[in-house]
Amino acid sequence: MAKYNYDKKVLKGLTPFPFLGEVKTRTAAIEAAPDTIANSMFNANILAGRLHPSIQHCIISKVIDHGDAKSFTLTPDAEKGTKELAYFRASQYVSVSLNIDGALVNKPYTIRSNPKDALGTEHTSYILTIKLTNPSYASGFILNTWKEGDRIDISGPLGDFYYQELRDAKHVVAIAGGSGITPFYSMAAAIVDGIEDFDMTILYGSRTADGILLKEEIEELAARSDGRIKVIHILSHEEAEGYEHGFITAELIRKYAPEGDYSVFMCGPKAMYKFEENEMKKLGLPKRRYRMEMSGDYLKASDNADFPAEQKGREYSLTVDIRGEKKTVPCKAEESLLWAMEKAGIRAPSHCRSGECGWCHSKLIKGKVYIPKDADGRRAADEKYGWIHPCVSFPLSDIELCVYPTE
Repeated sequence: MAKYNYDKKVLKGLTPFPFLGEVKTRTAAIEAAPDTIANSMFNANILAGRLHPSIQHCIISKVIDHGDAKSFTLTPDAEKGTKELAYFRASQYVSVSLNIDGALVNKPYTIRSNPKDALGTEHTSYILTIKLTNPSYASGFILNTWKEGDRIDISGPLGDFYYQELRDAKHVVAIAGGSGITPFYSMAAAIVDGIEDFDMTILYGSRTADGILLKEEIEELAARSDGRIKVIHILSHEEAEGYEHGFITAELIRKYAPEGDYSVFMCGPKAMYKFEENEMKKLGLPKRRYRMEMSGDYLKASDNADFPAEQKGREYSLTVDIRGEKKTVPCKAEESLLWAMEKAGIRAPSHCRSGECGWCHSKLIKGKVYIPKDADGRRAADEKYGWIHPCVSFPLSDIELCVYPTE
């Protein structure tokens, strides 16, 4: 048996001399190259940057007045470096950066428009429809000051309140209250254009017929949907022909829901969510079959039954540590730590303001806070090791907090 299974004559014919010239060639190439560090990106990183930008610079190109609400069309601000707006799933939101008399605030608003409007690399746009709320701090500022030509900064698309085929039923019963119609308008537009594939029955609650936001627009989409979208209006403060009257009860949902399996999506005020949770139990729906969109700022935490009554009216000091720099500001027991920081001009990270997204994730160094059970979105490890979400944390003593900004 041969010792080697290859032809040794090939190797014997090789000499080191042809390789010696490679050293000279390599040295010349290195000397000719620039002395800067090479910068390259994989296509996956480029795509990730387009889909998940940390900031988008926009221009308000159009404003439509709806009375106590306005629709703002946002387009890219190329002069500031944004050439296109990121694509989004129907019903996602963006966080808008506001400077309200020195208070640095991030407020979430649903992208009301069709996801198709953000496809491609040219002429991409979003529409935000913003209604005057009570309290009207941010919404009042926006409705009173935003105008065509203004420049604003927003986040990339955020949130998971969108249809997922593996989780949700093929038919969605959408419960909307007031401006809570905006995510369902986006879903309806996506269904009509074939971007989303499910059927939807919208139970849209308003106070009066004259006050129905986007009434003609949502009904026009339903008319173009070949029966895949149905809209039923429910009025709470008046009775009128062609409208349901009262609240969106389990009985009303049964009346319009399809036979068989369906999912329930809800978007509206927190009071509506509390009411509808009881109605879901009457329907016997499992928890996986109903979902609620984040509701923005957690208001009136002191009205909760488990909020310590003796804390009402008290004020504490909040010491904020950002990269080793500390600042102490006042904080009332009835206001969130996030709101106290923003009022003091501290640019604290936040997006959803509901304890859901985790963007404001901060370390509680000292002190005690009250966190409403229905807004505590922390993991077990966060609770064990003292991490909190300042947007839904209320001081019960003097507080020291370590905040980690994203920029």
